[in-house]
Amino acid sequence: MTKVLVTGCAGFIGMHCAAHLLTRGDEVIGVDNLSPYYPIELKRDRLRRLEQEKGFCFVKLDLADAGALGKLFAKHKPQAVLHLAAQPGVRHSLENPGSYVQANLVGFANLLEAVRAHAPRHLVYASSSSVYGGNARLPWSESDNVDHPVSLYAATKKSNELMAHVYSHLFGLPATGLRFFTVYGPWGRPDMSPVLFAHAIMDGQPIKVFNHGDMQRDFTYVDDVVEGTLRVLDDPATPEPAFDASEPDPATSWAPWRIYNIGNHQPIGLLDYIAALERALGKQAIKQFEPMQPGDVRSTFADTRRLDGAVGFTPSTPLEEGLARFAQWFKRYYGYA
Repeated sequence: MTKVLVTGCAGFIGMHCAAHLLTRGDEVIGVDNLSPYYPIELKRDRLRRLEQEKGFCFVKLDLADAGALGKLFAKHKPQAVLHLAAQPGVRHSLENPGSYVQANLVGFANLLEAVRAHAPRHLVYASSSSVYGGNARLPWSESDNVDHPVSLYAATKKSNELMAHVYSHLFGLPATGLRFFTVYGPWGRPDMSPVLFAHAIMDGQPIKVFNHGDMQRDFTYVDDVVEGTLRVLDDPATPEPAFDASEPDPATSWAPWRIYNIGNHQPIGLLDYIAALERALGKQAIKQFEPMQPGDVRSTFADTRRLDGAVGFTPSTPLEEGLARFAQWFKRYYGYA
């Protein structure tokens, strides 16, 4: 049994990861500030699911509070840290940049300090596919340059990767960043397209189809994300013996630091995705075509060979199957059943 600190445990991916850790017998210290970025009741309902499980302890805490975070580490002494707390949302970062600085930069810096002081065996943290920004070469590889973000959210995630590398180099802290690709599934965030679109479709309201439908996303089912994440958590980062500082690979280091993509490695056209969601819900969408939004990108596509080579796993849940599970949960939770 491992004692794991999971930040963002009331969030979408955080709840699923915490639930799987508890199922396999680990002890989970769950941390969340219950931010009102979207309705808190959904977060409370996720927490209620976790609180039914043996071995779960919840602490309401904001990672921007360094003193409280240090006391938490001193009291609970986690053996591993899974950092999934963040201020999410590409478009929201255009309107509320300060919240991203506090949550994603200040909060992460405080977490790194706490990890340095208490030395758990591994820090795994959520990065994002958004770090690839304006890179038009597909599929996206961890070895690609990611110096051209197109949103502040993406810039904070790239910053997290750099900050973690510094701590890995200076203090020998094993740290691995995971670039998640368009995660969907039951208990998903209400600001993401599956829930937004599903509400509109069921209520007979139009859905906004950006870039007139000419977009692709590497939709990744949440159970696959959890499986990949926990396999990485169990395999602490180590220095790369073959690292060549004269030709540095952005995905590895002389320090115990790694980066992995976690995506379904199968981009789906936006209109095909909408059609699959229509089939899952049993109702047609009213489409309202819109131009590309600032901070957005046309396509995402994960190269997952590095993840597969490291932990022997690649996400593979077909979109139709994943959306069917999502639709079943959505109808039940929101009262459309």
